[in-house]
Amino acid sequence: MNGRPVLFGSSLKNKGMGIQLSFQLLVAIITAVLVLTALSMSRGISQASKLVEKQTQISSLSSCNFYSGKWVFDNQSRPLYNGTNCSFMDDGMACQKFGRKNLKYLYWKWQPNDCDLPRFNATAMLEKLRNKRVVYVGDSLNRNQWVSMVCILESEIPNHLKYVNYNGSLVTFKAIEYNATIDFYWAPLLVESNCDDPSYHRVEERIVRIDSIEKHARIWKDADVLVFNSYLWWRLNLKVLWGSFESANAKYEYLGMLRTYELGLQTWADWLDTHVNRTKTRVFFVSLSPTHNRGEDWGKANGQNCYDETEPISNREYWGSDSDPKMMKLVGVAIKKLNEKSGFKVELLNITQLSEYRKEGHSSIYRKHWDPLTKEQLANPSSYADCIHWCLPGVPDIWNHFLYAHLLHL
Repeated sequence: MNGRPVLFGSSLKNKGMGIQLSFQLLVAIITAVLVLTALSMSRGISQASKLVEKQTQISSLSSCNFYSGKWVFDNQSRPLYNGTNCSFMDDGMACQKFGRKNLKYLYWKWQPNDCDLPRFNATAMLEKLRNKRVVYVGDSLNRNQWVSMVCILESEIPNHLKYVNYNGSLVTFKAIEYNATIDFYWAPLLVESNCDDPSYHRVEERIVRIDSIEKHARIWKDADVLVFNSYLWWRLNLKVLWGSFESANAKYEYLGMLRTYELGLQTWADWLDTHVNRTKTRVFFVSLSPTHNRGEDWGKANGQNCYDETEPISNREYWGSDSDPKMMKLVGVAIKKLNEKSGFKVELLNITQLSEYRKEGHSSIYRKHWDPLTKEQLANPSSYADCIHWCLPGVPDIWNHFLYAHLLHL
């Protein structure tokens, strides 16, 4: 036989090696498929686990009473921001800037009995508010809360991407990168009154147009989130005006505090029902913010107040004499009627009881004084202590934490 000899042993050896390589390749492919399948399943399980965890958290929060709990000292996670670095801090609330040395008030965290509040993530809040407008509407306590929210959020934004603009009753904070707007609008009685000038509202006789709100409400109409408050300005016996301020035929009468407040809330509720897009806008009402002007309420001598207080009230049953439960009830009734009438939902941020405990959290004497202090005042600091507004960082931060929980998790 001519030609090269056939090497049967070599041929069998090569074939064996080919089979071995094919088997190894098959094993490698199967292994890779199993690994990828395992990773995919693991990722799926992880995603499912996160989804279940999130749903569990939502369920837990939705069934939790945020407002029943206690203040706990926490110098690790509080305060939520550095007040001395806040670009838009208000001098009426900047207690550190104006000499407050006892800073323990900065480190109290509200702990609900039934759940843990989600951590306040400023970036997540800004993302939630992307291309949206929030408007805080009310008096100087609502401005207190607005400043708190601005200080929480602005700490995450570079200086060239944020600004505040003042335009009469409207103050606007803009987060440029997010196209997010957070406004405060001065309307202490919500409806029209002779106290509507944001700078000159200390009038001898307060007059309210109880059935007129459109002058203010046109400013809020397009908001995505509305946060209302109104309480302290109703505590005097307001004169009710029927007609316009310019009319010679206008009629005036006194209806009493509770009836006047009830009618004002009804005008507010009617406007919401008629004008607010309920598929777009979420509406919140902040319950009354307590004052601590009467030291005898918590065992101090008559004539004393929040001045020189350094600790919260520990009595869980404490309720200050300046907080009127009848007025709070009227708010609840107005919200309930609105919901029953047309299904319109107003969410109540019930901050009163938890704020009652914080007698040491007020601005007190540690603020800017726009009028020179007299010798008599300087000799008696409690005489000029502000026991209405709050130091920042401080109590209003938790009010905004509740708002955060509602907007991002409920």
